Amino acid sequence: MAENTPRTDAVPHSERIDDDGGKAAKWKIVGPGLVVAATGVGAADMVATLVAGSRYGYGLLWAVILGVILKIILVEGAGRFTLATGKTIFEGWRSLGRWTTWYFGPYIMIWGFVYGATAMSSAALPLAAVFPFLPLWAWAILMGLAGFVMVWFGKYATFEKITAVLVGLMFVTVVGLAVIALPNIPEMFNGLVPMIPEGGVVYTLALAGGVGGTITLAAYGYWLREKGWYTPKWMKVMRIDNSMAYVMTGIFVIAMLIVGAEVVRTAGITLSAGDKGLLDLYDVLKLEYGDFVGTGFLVGFWAASFSSIIGVWNGVSLMFADFWGNMRGKESGHPDTRVGGKYFRFYVLWLTFPPMILFALGQPIGLILAYGVLGSLFMPFLAVTLLGLLNGKRIPKEWANRLHTNVALGITALLFIILGLQQAWKALAPVFGGE
Repeated sequence: MAENTPRTDAVPHSERIDDDGGKAAKWKIVGPGLVVAATGVGAADMVATLVAGSRYGYGLLWAVILGVILKIILVEGAGRFTLATGKTIFEGWRSLGRWTTWYFGPYIMIWGFVYGATAMSSAALPLAAVFPFLPLWAWAILMGLAGFVMVWFGKYATFEKITAVLVGLMFVTVVGLAVIALPNIPEMFNGLVPMIPEGGVVYTLALAGGVGGTITLAAYGYWLREKGWYTPKWMKVMRIDNSMAYVMTGIFVIAMLIVGAEVVRTAGITLSAGDKGLLDLYDVLKLEYGDFVGTGFLVGFWAASFSSIIGVWNGVSLMFADFWGNMRGKESGHPDTRVGGKYFRFYVLWLTFPPMILFALGQPIGLILAYGVLGSLFMPFLAVTLLGLLNGKRIPKEWANRLHTNVALGITALLFIILGLQQAWKALAPVFGGE
């Protein structure tokens, strides 16, 4: 792949024009922040939070809140870089050196192939439980095709509205379930005191760093562009948009912690590994509260999973299109790199159809191993590179990090490095005979 000479100068703001005719910047509840937050919370996050609640009650509530703050810091950094410079995050990464491209290129291809199958299966699980007349793999294919059609033919505005509906379903069903479960308020307040329960280091790190944290955090800048927000006049709106979206995510995750502490713990069951743990909860809810509540929870489960499908199909396809366009010598923003462009559509196809092979083959060990190791490194990669992009000559001084933001981002980077090393070791352990 031929490399172009990276540009390190900020793009003059006059080269980027907001798609609003010069109107004043105003915040609306439904925006790119809601999209990135909804996409980042999937079934695996729901299970991790449920298990933490069932094992430690409200003891790790503080870690959930810390996790929300960390995501706000990371996503704000990605959005600030894009609005302040007019550049995409990939253009910024390239300015840091070729190593960023050589990591990101293989990663996005392997990640997309494995994640495509995982996301389709996750969205299929609740449907297969309620409508067992089709096998799981058939529902998975239908979910993949539904996401494919919505993203292939839809515009960003349509995609944003669909995401808002799915977030509404997630919020009403899961938060409603938490209310029904009657949370223990005094114990919740005790959970705000930072402490790590015995044997709970891994769960603490997972809740603080893992919930709602994926490659889609870096897609935020691309969704700002699709929204028509290009220049620093949107900076304040972007920060509100990002913060409010992750506050909603925090409420959603806290609701799952309540369900784990009050329902799963009381029932004395052990949830299955992976997304299937949510089906165990479905069985408990049916026995405890009846079919209506149990099925309502499955609606929330499906909404969380399907929002991740369409979010990834759209956002990560934009990231790939920008990456490949740059490799082909086309500037970011070229029609081939935008929604509906040929590079965008290639990756939508890549996410949808090749992963269906995995339904027949199972989980090829080598591929899953590479996916686990590369994936564990992405959040540290994002945090560390943002430190480089938000300081020095790569960003106008007015929008560069201040001391407190550098400290916050540095702490975030350190946590993700620790979590990433732990996840990488977990992925590699079978190779060395570990558990």
